Amino acid sequence: MPTDDDEKTILRNVLDQLRNSIADKVDGVPEPQVRTGGVPSGTSLLGLLKHLASVERFYFLGEEPADWQATMRPSAEDTVESLRAEYRKTVERANVIIDACPDLKLPAPRARRRGPVPSMRWVLVHMIEETGRHAGHADILRERIDGTTGR
Repeated sequence: MPTDDDEKTILRNVLDQLRNSIADKVDGVPEPQVRTGGVPSGTSLLGLLKHLASVERFYFLGEEPADWQATMRPSAEDTVESLRAEYRKTVERANVIIDACPDLKLPAPRARRRGPVPSMRWVLVHMIEETGRHAGHADILRERIDGTTGR
């Protein structure tokens, strides 16, 4: 990854690397393990992927889910293929918004809420933190399922 790029490119490249990591973490995990909670909270690999798609839509597309808790629970109809495709499509849409932003000081799109709208810089840094944290969770869940480690 080049280190002499502009700030937005560096932030987006780091975020994209984490996004790819979480999307790839579900590869080869059979049912029902991919949707089964691997820790007492019930967090699963599919739940993490579904949740992160919702977070991307919230921060970059201004779409707030009706129930944040539900974003962590895949439905019976959700599959690895459907949720990964949804996540990748959401990321593509988010990247259009990021790329179109001429100045990271400008506000990011946001669902109607009270309070100040965060800057695109803040949202990018927050999404790196959010995606990185959940990618770490996915690493642990995947290792518990079949011993697979790494990105």
